[in-house]
Parts: sequence; C-alpha cells; structure tokens
Amino acid sequence: MPEPEEGAVAPTGAGGASDLAMSEGETLSSTEPAQKPRSLWSDAWRELRRNPVFIVSGLIIVFLVLIAIWPSLIATGNPLRCDLAKAQEGSQPGHPFGFNGQGCDVYTRTVHGARTSVVVGVCATLGVALLGSVLGGLAGFFGGAWDAILSRTTDVFFGIPVVLGGLVLLSVVHSSTVWPVVGFMVLLGWPQISRIARGSVITAKHNDYVQAARALGASNARMLLRHIAPNAVAPVIVVATIALGTYIALEATLSYLGAGLKPPTVSWGIDISSASPYIRNAPHMLLWPAGALAVTVLAFIMLGDAVRDALDPKLR
Repeated sequence: MPEPEEGAVAPTGAGGASDLAMSEGETLSSTEPAQKPRSLWSDAWRELRRNPVFIVSGLIIVFLVLIAIWPSLIATGNPLRCDLAKAQEGSQPGHPFGFNGQGCDVYTRTVHGARTSVVVGVCATLGVALLGSVLGGLAGFFGGAWDAILSRTTDVFFGIPVVLGGLVLLSVVHSSTVWPVVGFMVLLGWPQISRIARGSVITAKHNDYVQAARALGASNARMLLRHIAPNAVAPVIVVATIALGTYIALEATLSYLGAGLKPPTVSWGIDISSASPYIRNAPHMLLWPAGALAVTVLAFIMLGDAVRDALDPKLR
C-alpha cells in the first residue's frame, strides 16, 4: 500500500472534524456577549451616583423628609406649648435654639415647620407637573386651535406677578391648612411646565420611531403614552425638581406677608414674620427658621441642577 507523499495533507476524518467543531465551540463560548446599550435613565442614574452634589443634596432631603414624617425623632416637645415667662430667652439646657416672643421652643417649632414646607413643596410640584404636562403635551401633539388657545392662556398667566397674585387671592381665604396655598401655586405655576412639555412633545413627535409607529397604525393614545411621553418627560422632571425649592420659598414669603398660612399652623414663614421685629434683641428667633428654610431651598435647587446635568447629554 503506497505511503502518502511527503508534504501531502492527510484527509480530515470524523475525529478531526469533531476536534475542529469543539475548538470553534470553545471560541464562540469564550466570546462575551455584546453589552446592551444603556437607556437615558440608566445612564443618568450612573452619572448621579458619581456626582457629590447629588449625594449631599439627596442626604439633606432624605433627612428633611424623615423629620417631616416623624418630627418626634429629634424633637419630642409640643410646638404650640408656650411659656410667656421665657419669652425671647436664649439657649438653655434642653432648648438649644432658645424661645420666641411667645415663649415657645424655637427648636421644636423649627423641626415641626419642616413638615409644612415639604408638604407644600411636594404637593404643589406634583400638581403643577401633572396639569402642565397634560395640557402642554396635548397642545404640542395635536397643535391647531388647541395649541393656539393654550399659548394665549399661558401668556395671560405669565403676566400675573406671583407674589401680588398670592396677596390678592389668598387674602380672601380664611383657612389654616396648606391646601389654599397649594392650589394657588398650581394655578399660577402650570404655564411654565406646559411650555416645556409642549416643546418636548413637538420635538419628539417628529422622530423616526414615532413616524414608524404612526405608519404601522398606532393610535394617538399609544403614540403619546408609549413613544412620546417617555422621551419628552426629562425636561419636565428637571424643571419641576428645581421649582420645588422655589415653591417652598414662595410659601414662606406669602406666610411672612400674612397671606399664606395662618396660625396655629407651624411654618418657617410664620416664625420668620413674628421674629422680624425682634431681630436686634433676640436674633436667634429669626436665624434658626431662616437658616432651615435656606438650607432646604438650596438642597432642592442643587438636586435639580444635578438631575439636569445627568439628563442632558449635551452637558457631558
């Protein structure tokens, strides 16, 4: 039987084919699967976790929410219990912030005042974001007469000074609850959000994926909820987050002017208003509630800036 010539390649048998298949299988199995591209929200969360501004402001806000829900965690006293014999006195053991003009503990009132500010800010922001997003989104999607009517309506509301409008509207309301103030903020705050939502929807509805969904016969509701809203809501979230701190400051301003919350409601604005005549003799009455208000507003504004930087790819 003749031997194969030198340099000739031996035919591959069954064993060789199986060996080759195993080597190819090992190569394919060793190849890692391609990474799934991150969405806008996952990428934004990744950026937020690396942002020290977001971490600091988030911790402050979490602390404020906790003491708003359970103020007794750090203040066991009653904010409405007063002793005129201790009026305007300074810091004492058990009363680190001193007493106000009525002899009430400033520390206890400052802690309990966080609940009012957080409730007003969160409820007003949710109401403004919901109403403005719905009206602005519908106007941007359908256009036509609806868009024209909304644009002229928002122009009218933009011409109303916020503080002056609050003094006029809230002066006829005799209620010690937060809901008239929240309703006023929603009434005058929705036009800004509606303008932003309208512009975002107009930009999103001209994208290719929306046109493809329309060509496939998708209904208007499906295109709005499934394709346009998730891609147009980011600017609304950014503006609403920054506006939350503004609403807290607005509530304090209206309460300071006597048109916002009324006693016996515990509010930083009410305490600042009652302490302002005694700023020379007892500055502690004004500094502590004013400091708490400033820190709270600054925390929400910092949080909004961090969210804006994370959701806007152009800034990275």
